[in-house]
Amino acid sequence: MKILYFAWLRERMNKGQEEVAPPEAVTTIDQLIDWKSANDEGFALAFEDRAIIRASIDDELVDHDAPIANAREIAFFPPMTGG
Repeated sequence: MKILYFAWLRERMNKGQEEVAPPEAVTTIDQLIDWKSANDEGFALAFEDRAIIRASIDDELVDHDAPIANAREIAFFPPMTGG
């Protein structure tokens, strides 16, 4: 699956996207964050305050307990502000 990073997450990760193949035990956004954090120190630092990180699966906003099965694309981004 493809993971996209936006705004300051993109800057902190020093990349806008990557392809990943999480293990079968990783079934939700939260578990994906846990897995990536355990295997990538830069990711762990960028996602240190995960409560403020928003996520989408295939262009649909989701909560962190959303299942990722069959997802083609997951995007992470900080809170959005209007203006």
